[in-house]
Amino acid sequence: MPKIIRIQDIAQHVGEEVTLQGWLYHRTDKGKLQFLRVRDGTGYAQCVVFKKDVSPEVFEAARSLTQESSLIVTGTVRQDARAPGLPGGHELSVTGLQVLQVAQDYPIQPKEHGVEFLMDHRHLWIRSQRQWAVLRVRATVIRAIRDWLDDHGFVNLDTPILTPAACEGTTTLFETDYFGTPAYLAQSGQLYNEANIYAFGRVYCFGPTFRAEKSKTRRHLTEFWMVEPEAAFCDLDQLMEIEEQFVSYIVQTCLRERAQELALLGRDTGHLEKVVPPFPRISYDEALEMLGEIREQTDDEELKGLLEIEWGEDFGSPHETELTKRFEKPVFVYGYPTRAKAFYMEPWPGRPEVSKSVDLLAPEGYGEIIGGSERISDPDLLLERLREWGLPREAFEWYIDLRRYGSVPHSGFGLGIERTVTWICGLDHLRETIPFPRMLKRVYP
Repeated sequence: MPKIIRIQDIAQHVGEEVTLQGWLYHRTDKGKLQFLRVRDGTGYAQCVVFKKDVSPEVFEAARSLTQESSLIVTGTVRQDARAPGLPGGHELSVTGLQVLQVAQDYPIQPKEHGVEFLMDHRHLWIRSQRQWAVLRVRATVIRAIRDWLDDHGFVNLDTPILTPAACEGTTTLFETDYFGTPAYLAQSGQLYNEANIYAFGRVYCFGPTFRAEKSKTRRHLTEFWMVEPEAAFCDLDQLMEIEEQFVSYIVQTCLRERAQELALLGRDTGHLEKVVPPFPRISYDEALEMLGEIREQTDDEELKGLLEIEWGEDFGSPHETELTKRFEKPVFVYGYPTRAKAFYMEPWPGRPEVSKSVDLLAPEGYGEIIGGSERISDPDLLLERLREWGLPREAFEWYIDLRRYGSVPHSGFGLGIERTVTWICGLDHLRETIPFPRMLKRVYP
């Protein structure tokens, strides 16, 4: 009986009779030849059905196949540099075919469809070559993240999804009833990670996070995945060193392991090849000066308006986009105004209006992929910040305890998976980087 193989391993079986299990992606009828493009989840392979090589029943079965019909096909693997596929260069000379189901009226045809139509059929859209390639890159990004952190002394600890208080801000919370008490879907696992470092030194959590932002931009989802490393005895400079090594490893792993998928997406990988340490570093003040120069130099009145910003305000997408156009690598912007960032960030020595915060902006206009900071380690200062932000002390009593019992300088960051995949794949919108995106008006399917 022929061995069942996966398409990704087809090159290892030249000259052998093998069996593939999958679905028909495309069929071309050439009379006495049927070219079947078959996918199995690991790749795409061309299967050639020659009328004289098979029984009439097998040939007619091949002709009956429609897009997304499920099948089991047997044949001999041949090496042919012209053969399309992923991986290419090999095809199957078919000797046998079993049709499991003929799909009828598959709604997504090889033509242009509107975004809303595709989103309504997301459960089927993910079968397309493009979406398959993007989600394969996503899986590699996630594995590379875990590999690097695990290999550098970070311990994976899970943090709660239901929380009693806000981490990032009280206006973007999804509230739920927790047996008569308000609770919120987690915006971040950071605060709990800060507790974990006092037991383990270096930790990370990895999971879904939720932001009730009424945003329709290409950079926002209401539910997204984030990895959040946290480290004891770590200052802002050390944090940036960790981030640049971490991000470089992720990108270089994708270049090495997902070259074919990136090529399928038409990604210019020359930009990604430059993502190696060190990354440039500029202060918020220097970034503000750069934006001022850009406004002075441009004749685009709309852009001038978009780039208007006062000291103390956080950067938006237009600001980040223009800043990153000046750099070939990701760029660190550090020292944001205190009032523009979260309550827990350590102030800059001698400049309490500035926080020891840092964002990592991806090049090519992709903007922020990481936000991080050195955390406040003094309990009295933390209490002062809670009062300034109008946050209830009772909800954060445990968090204050961390500064009372063995407090040390510590830092951490969060990396958004979808934003990172969007940048690596060279996409226009985050919605393609997660199997079932949740957006302002999208919770189906």
